[in-house]
Amino acid sequence: MHPELAADLGRLPDVLEETRQRALAFLAGLDERPVVPHPEPPAGAGLAEDGGGARAALAEFAERWEPRLSASAGPRYFGFVTGGATPAALAGDWLTSAYDQNSNSSLDPAGQQLERETVGWLRELFGLSATHHGTFVSGATMSNTVGLAVAREWLGERLGVDVAEDGAGALGRVRVLSGSAHSSVAKALSVLGLGRAALRTVPVLPGREAVDVAALERALAEADGPCVVVANAGTVNTVDFDDLRAIAALRERYGFWLHVDAAFGAFAALSPEHAELVAGLDLADSVCVDLHKWLNVPYDSAVQFTRRPDLQARVFRNAAAYLGPLGEHPDLVHLTPENSHRLRALAAWFTLRAYGRSGQREIVERCIAGARALGAEVARTEGLELLAPVRLNVVCFTLTTDPTPERLAALAAGLSDEAFLTPTRYAGRPALRAAFSNWRTTEADVRRTARALARAVRNGTVQAAD
Repeated sequence: MHPELAADLGRLPDVLEETRQRALAFLAGLDERPVVPHPEPPAGAGLAEDGGGARAALAEFAERWEPRLSASAGPRYFGFVTGGATPAALAGDWLTSAYDQNSNSSLDPAGQQLERETVGWLRELFGLSATHHGTFVSGATMSNTVGLAVAREWLGERLGVDVAEDGAGALGRVRVLSGSAHSSVAKALSVLGLGRAALRTVPVLPGREAVDVAALERALAEADGPCVVVANAGTVNTVDFDDLRAIAALRERYGFWLHVDAAFGAFAALSPEHAELVAGLDLADSVCVDLHKWLNVPYDSAVQFTRRPDLQARVFRNAAAYLGPLGEHPDLVHLTPENSHRLRALAAWFTLRAYGRSGQREIVERCIAGARALGAEVARTEGLELLAPVRLNVVCFTLTTDPTPERLAALAAGLSDEAFLTPTRYAGRPALRAAFSNWRTTEADVRRTARALARAVRNGTVQAAD
């Protein structure tokens, strides 16, 4: 054994304790740490012949990289719909690395058994029936990709071709209809060989991001074959929801696969006041839910549900002598693009087991309340304009005067010590977006962010880019 490996093995308790102390110090400082620091990148360093062991690596990381990392785990990181990691989820994730399980095979079954239990808990959490089967994947993009891969196979089934064997070209022209599809949908269509041009945008309701169901029906009537419909349960800019029940009802007259992108909107099911927004989610043929958003488990984690695991296994089955057979309940290796994946389910299992339905509901409702409060502050701040109602957990707003991308970028940069917001464009207007999904966010964080916004506008911070 290499001498430095042997030395680290001998002092492993000390190495892990030092790492623990550093992690605790980082987490304890989240509240006062610049949310997104902007130092220059460190000078490049070549790979040493002799590394010096884990402690040397930890020391260099602390000096060169830790000061440059954002407080994305903290309460005022409002960009990208980013959650944090609850204490239980963090414990589960640490154990995931320590136990280092590859949870794809029934030949070594405990990992995938735990994953299936966790998927069952999530199915209950979101109000899905037992007809939905789920698997863990890396994020919403992969969840959408897997769901649309199953939809692609369904199209082949309807047309009498085997896409998994013969390729996407056997389908001919494909139509994928959506009102406000997330960018990952077009990416998935490219990966799946269906092409970005397959995505057709259907008109939305006036002043909304939700699809006009009448316009969708017209598009379906004009289609010359089976289609895929991608519905939204929570759009990116304004968390708008398509009428899932009305869309599903159209399947009685038109043949289509209904995929619902519920990356974070699925969590509306936990709030009695907002559960109606996701009514009909169980009617979908496939569903995308991201977990490193509102479930607050560490990156990367999402779940994908479908009613047709048989088609899913047809797409992703993997033939090798060392793998188990497909069978009635295929091993996870036959259900996603990955032949191996870490035991992502453990962090989710820990946080669900630790806090239960009521704990997850409290996080969701506190985030909704925080978004409403910030939206109200934006609406009464001179120089800012709220662009849409705060329907759930996202605040979309802009400057009342000359809201150019450059001025909004300057505003966001001026806030970066206090809060992190991401740019967007809504109804053709440049805007900023604050997404609430972190379990740590409190009323005090909302007030602090609102004061920083008002101060930046009042002091002319937004003029910096002029």
